Amino acid sequence: MVAFENVAFVFVAGLLTALATGLGAIPFFLVDEFSDRWNVLLWGLASGIMVAASLFGLVREGLAYGSSVLLVPGVLAGVLLVVVGHRLIDGVDHGPKKYEQADFKKLLLILGVLTIHSFPEGVAVGVSFAELGLETTSPDTTLTIVGATVPLLAVFMTVAISIHNIPEGTAIAIPLRSLGVSEWRMVWWAVFSSLPQPLGAVIAYYFVTLAREFLPFGFGFAAGAMVYLVLTEFVPEALEYGADLPSGGWRELTAGATVGVVAMVPLAFV
Repeated sequence: MVAFENVAFVFVAGLLTALATGLGAIPFFLVDEFSDRWNVLLWGLASGIMVAASLFGLVREGLAYGSSVLLVPGVLAGVLLVVVGHRLIDGVDHGPKKYEQADFKKLLLILGVLTIHSFPEGVAVGVSFAELGLETTSPDTTLTIVGATVPLLAVFMTVAISIHNIPEGTAIAIPLRSLGVSEWRMVWWAVFSSLPQPLGAVIAYYFVTLAREFLPFGFGFAAGAMVYLVLTEFVPEALEYGADLPSGGWRELTAGATVGVVAMVPLAFV
């Protein structure tokens, strides 16, 4: 039986990643808009962080639990989740402009779309907490937080997803600014876009705790979904902002991604 306090702990971690999305709107309290160069750098940073966290953290941890027999199918399943999610939301207009104009039924549709979009990020957080509270875990790979034994991987993934959510919040706030939406409402809608993440975190954590022998599959699933998201969403988003830059945005994207990877290198030594 999964302890309620552990589920609550994972939910709070997922909620923190969702709240971090709101930080992307905070700069609009100080400036009117971001330059395209800064937007590309931010998306590059998020891309580097997520790829490094997936490879150094999730894939490495999955291999530590055994061979790639379950890890590889997990990666493929994670990719399939994102592909199916894209198919389901293709053609559905769920942009930030719709947030302000939505009636109740439309808001439910938007929330459903956001769940499909944000779920893989929540899964990555939930899977990384697989060894939460286990006394058998090596003290070299854990931290004690409010009395709970927390895997360092979970700390890194929570921080990584939170940092990655900040430019997403900025991307959401930009069109809302053009609509004249107030700064605090921009923060709210940015957070709203990531609210499914705590749910995804709890579901993933509950699953890998009940079926511990499938942990490599779970780690691979989260890694596959995150890397595929980077390739199909983050990079195209960055290059869209950088289309008018001298290098087409590639130079800024590469610089941001490099910083993101370097920032997550310590994860390889956990």
